[in-house]
Amino acid sequence: MNSRWVFLSLNTRLPSWASTLITPFKTKIYDNPSSKTSRFVLNHVDISRILPHCGREGHFHLCSSIHASIFKHFEFFDSENGGILRNALVVWNSLLSAYSKRDALSNALKLFDEMPMKDTVSWNTLISAFLRNGQFDMGFGYFKRMRELGFCRFDKATLTSILSALDGPEFLCVNKMIHGLVFQSGYELETAVGNSLITSYFKCGCSGLARRVFDEMFERNVITWTAMISGLAQNEYYEESLKLFEMMRNGTVNPNSLTYLSSLMACSGLQALKEGRQIHALIWKLGIESDLHLESALMDMYSKCGSMEDALQIFEYAEELDEVSMTVILVGFAQNGFEEEAIQIFKKMVKAGIKIDPNMVSAALGVFGVDTSLALGRQLHALVVKNNFSYNPYVSNGLINMYSKCGELKESINVFNAMPQRNSISWNSMIAAFARHGDGFGALQLYEKMKFEGVQPTDVTFLSLLHACSHVGLVKKGMEFLNSMAKDHGLSPRTEHYACVVDMLGRAGLLTEAKDFIVALPENPGPLVWQALLGACSFHSNSELGKFAAEQLVVAAPGSPAPYVLLANIYSSEGNWKERAKTIKRMKEMGVAKETGISWIEIEKKVHGFVVWDRLHPQSEIIYGVLAQLFRPMADEGYVPDKKFILYYLDQDGNR
Repeated sequence: MNSRWVFLSLNTRLPSWASTLITPFKTKIYDNPSSKTSRFVLNHVDISRILPHCGREGHFHLCSSIHASIFKHFEFFDSENGGILRNALVVWNSLLSAYSKRDALSNALKLFDEMPMKDTVSWNTLISAFLRNGQFDMGFGYFKRMRELGFCRFDKATLTSILSALDGPEFLCVNKMIHGLVFQSGYELETAVGNSLITSYFKCGCSGLARRVFDEMFERNVITWTAMISGLAQNEYYEESLKLFEMMRNGTVNPNSLTYLSSLMACSGLQALKEGRQIHALIWKLGIESDLHLESALMDMYSKCGSMEDALQIFEYAEELDEVSMTVILVGFAQNGFEEEAIQIFKKMVKAGIKIDPNMVSAALGVFGVDTSLALGRQLHALVVKNNFSYNPYVSNGLINMYSKCGELKESINVFNAMPQRNSISWNSMIAAFARHGDGFGALQLYEKMKFEGVQPTDVTFLSLLHACSHVGLVKKGMEFLNSMAKDHGLSPRTEHYACVVDMLGRAGLLTEAKDFIVALPENPGPLVWQALLGACSFHSNSELGKFAAEQLVVAAPGSPAPYVLLANIYSSEGNWKERAKTIKRMKEMGVAKETGISWIEIEKKVHGFVVWDRLHPQSEIIYGVLAQLFRPMADEGYVPDKKFILYYLDQDGNR
C-alpha cells in the first residue's frame, strides 16, 4: 500500500480543517527523501477526525488505505503503555465507525473481530451499525454476546442506540425488555434514556406506556417534551398533544422549533385554525418564521383548515422554497377544491426551471378529475418519462388515476403493466379504474390476480369491488365481498361500503332489501347511505319509499339539496307536478339551493364548461344555433326528450 498516495489523496478530498492536518505530515516526511525512517506523524486525534469524514462521504478506499498505514505502526498494538493503548483504541473505534455504513458493514465486522482491544464504544458502534442498516438479528445478536462475555458493560449509549432502531408494533416486546434492562442497570434516572423510551414506545404504537414513562421521569428537558408532543400528534392524539404543548409553555422549559413543528401537526389534524394562528403568532414573536420546516408546517396547517389565502401568503413571501413546501401548497389547493390553481402553480414551477421531484408530480396528478385536460395529463406523463420518475409507485399510481378519470382506461392499463413494482395502492387504483369505466368483470379478474400475487387487500380495494359489482349487477358476489372484509381480512366496513351495497341492491331493483339492509346496520346510517337509497328510488320511480328516504336524508344532512332534487325527479317521472312543486317550494323555504350541474368537453387542449341555459361562453350564439339545427333532425329520427330527471316541465313545443 502506498502511504504517500493515501495522504496526497486525502489532502485533495478532505475539508480545509482536515487538509491542515495532512500538510505537516507531507512536509516532514515526503519533502525529505533522505529520511529512511519515519514515525507516524498524525496523532490519534487527527486520525479520529479524518476517518469519520471518509465514512460519511463513502471514501472507503481511503479508509482502507489509512487502515493499512495504521497496521504498519507498532504503537497502535503496544499493550504495555497504557496511554498509547487508550489512544490506539480511539483510532480503532474511529476506523470501525467509518466502516459502519451499509456498503462497508462486512469490513466493519471483520475489523471488529480482529481488533487487538475493544471497549464499550466498540461494541456500541457495531451494534448501532447493524440496527441502523436494518440487520436486526445481527445487531441484537451482538448485544446479547456483549452481555454474555461481560468484558464490557453496556452503557446508556447502548440502550439509546437500540431503542432508536425499534420502529413498528413488531418491536414492542423488545422495547419492553430493554425498558426492563434500563431499571435493572440503574439508568432509569437518565433523561436521555427516558427520551428514547418515549420515542420508541410511540413508534411501536404504544402511547400509553410512552405517557407512563413521561409521567415517571424525574427530570424533563425540551427533548422530552417535544418527543411526547410529537409522538401524540403522529399517533393522531391531536387534542392531547395540544394540551401538553400548553402545559409545557406554562412550565419552565421553553419549546424549540421542533416542538412548534409538532404542535402545528396537531393543529392540522384537528383542523384547529384558531390554535394554529396562535402558534403562528408565537413563531413570529420568536423570529423563527423563516425556518423552512415551520413554513411548510404552517402552509399545511392553513391548507387543512381550509384557509388557502393564508397558506398562499406564506408561500409567496417565503425567502426560500424547497420541494416539501411546494408539494404542500399543491396538495393544499387540490384538497380545497382549487384544482385549476394547483395546475397553474405547477406550470409556473416548471416554466421557472424549479427542480421538480416525484412528490410534486404526484401532487399535480392528484388534482386531475373528469373536467381536467387530457392533453395536460399527457404532458405530465412526458415529464415523468423524461425525468425517469416511472420507478416511483406513487407517480405511476397518479398516472393510472389521471388516465382513468380522463376516460383513457387503456392508458391506465399500460401504465399499470409497465410498473417495475406495485404496492396495494397500485392494485386499488387499477381495480377502481375498471369499476369507474363499468368493466366490473375486469375489476374482479384483477382482484383474483392481486390475491395470486400475495398482495393484501385494503378497505379501499373492497370499496372498488363493491362499486364494480353494483355496475354489473352481481349482488350475491358483492355481499360475499362485504362479509369477507371482516371475516377473512379483519377490516371493518365504513359508511362508504354500506352506501355501495345499498346502491348495488337499488340498481338491481331490490329496493325493499336495500331498506332492510339499512335498518339492520350496526351503526347509525350516514347521509351517503340514505342518498344511495333515494337515488335508487329515483331511478326506479318509487315515490313511496323515496319519500321515506328523503325524510331521513333531510334529518341526516339538513343543508343538502339532494333529498329535494331527487324526490322532485321522482315526482317528475310520475307526472305528479303538484307534489314536485311542493318539494321545490319546501327546498326554497329551507334556504337550500341546488348545486349547478356542469358539463365539460375538451377541444384542442382546452376544456370548455357549460351549465343549463349558459350564455357566458363567448361562442354561445353559434353553439345554440348548431343545437337548433340538430334538434329537428333528431326529432325526425325519433328522439324523444327524457323528462325523468328534469325539475321543470317542458311542453310539446319545447317551451318552459
